[in-house]
Amino acid sequence: MVLSRSSGILLPVTSLPGPWPAGDLGDGAFAFVDFLKHSGQSWWQVLPAGPTDPSMDDSPYSSPSAFAGNPLLISLEDLAARGYLQKEELSLHPANKRAGNCRHCDYGRARQVKGRLFRRAWENFPPSTAEESSFETFRRDHSFWLHDYALFETVKGQLKGKPWYQWPEGLRDRHPESLETVQKEHAGEIAYREFLQFLFFSQWETLRKHCLENGIGLIGDMPIYVSHDSADVWAARHLFRLDSCGLPIESAGVPPDYFSETGQLWGNPIYRWEEIKNHGYSWWLKRIGHNLHLYDRVRIDHFRGFIDFWAVPAGEQTAQNGHWERGPGKEFFRVLKNHFPDLPFLAENLGTITPEVNETMREFGLPGMLVLLFAFGDEFGDNPYAPHNHRREDFVYTGTHDNNTVRGWFEEEIDSRGKDLLARYLGHRPVAETVHRDLVRMAFQSVATVSIVPLQDFLGLGAWARLNTPSTTGGNWLWRAEPEDMCDDLVEEILSLTALTGRRRL
Repeated sequence: MVLSRSSGILLPVTSLPGPWPAGDLGDGAFAFVDFLKHSGQSWWQVLPAGPTDPSMDDSPYSSPSAFAGNPLLISLEDLAARGYLQKEELSLHPANKRAGNCRHCDYGRARQVKGRLFRRAWENFPPSTAEESSFETFRRDHSFWLHDYALFETVKGQLKGKPWYQWPEGLRDRHPESLETVQKEHAGEIAYREFLQFLFFSQWETLRKHCLENGIGLIGDMPIYVSHDSADVWAARHLFRLDSCGLPIESAGVPPDYFSETGQLWGNPIYRWEEIKNHGYSWWLKRIGHNLHLYDRVRIDHFRGFIDFWAVPAGEQTAQNGHWERGPGKEFFRVLKNHFPDLPFLAENLGTITPEVNETMREFGLPGMLVLLFAFGDEFGDNPYAPHNHRREDFVYTGTHDNNTVRGWFEEEIDSRGKDLLARYLGHRPVAETVHRDLVRMAFQSVATVSIVPLQDFLGLGAWARLNTPSTTGGNWLWRAEPEDMCDDLVEEILSLTALTGRRRL
């Protein structure tokens, strides 16, 4: 896929404005697409849209499914418009007036208030024969993952959230008679879980159509690993390095780096790549094909893991004592190219990257990521993140979801030497109130083909608006925009910069 010089905004769906406790696929999403169009943007980059788990800090990177959508993103207004709910049920509902900090998502409250109305919508299903037919078509088209996921969620509900590797042996090990019993006794609940997925994907399809009609491409995000306590691992244990009880023999992570002195121990099970290869990489082909139905381009998180990966033995408390192992390498990407000739991916190549990773990206024409917040440190002249070293084929960011905001970085992280470097490079001494404009302009002026800026950096918000701090729990994934953020003045500011730097809409 040939990319033209363009730009876009990074904003999770949950960070969208709206009347409910977290952003969703309702009017706020469509209004944001219109904002992107009016400000001359070509891309909306989102975070993974799968279900989240409160025990995992509601991180979008720790999902119980690599295929399912997050029910919390379902728009209730759309359900009322389609006949699943009465409009009065929404207008009278107390959640329509968000309580507490309107700048923060409240996932627990969203589960509570939306869950009740989802059950009501299920009671009213189907509102028409056409909807019933669409539901059955959806179940057939997604049969390769849908039933296992719905069954997984149903059993977890019955067992009060216990992870699958702590279930009774028959269910843990998927004995046919145990599964058959659950399917008979809880058929209605399983169908309800499938129904929620039907709602999510039908709404996503409508939103994506609106994006396409307005010249906005969607960039999705696909974590390389899946959660241990997930339907994917439970349903395909043979593809992961697990012992006979379903516990990881080794876990994924990264060694000590910029983000953490002890590395990052993610806890995800390691793939059995030889076994995956013996099955023709079919699980991965299904996963990527599924993502490309949702997005125009997919960011592959931790791209290096396909070349070599950090494996940490079970029982370790940090990632320090792990070791490198070989991944599937170029053979995997040759298989992908046979199935997806355009290879519409974006490689997350941050951190310590080997020559083999760079060579693989070049051979298959995969763009990488350039983060300006990483530029102003040691060896600045040769730093690959410094604008004068940027490559045209890459994507440039002020920062990512794992970074502080530009203002937060300037106020809390960059040292005096880094500030001096920044001042010399800009030709003026920046101040906290306007440094975001300096780096946004720098990103747009870069030769990198695509420039992506988190909405918080366009707004000049401080560290309180940061989305995630790696290796921490609690207080992440909470920031939320307000409708007034997308004001006419910001539209004009972004539109002017886009025209000035030749980043025209697709």
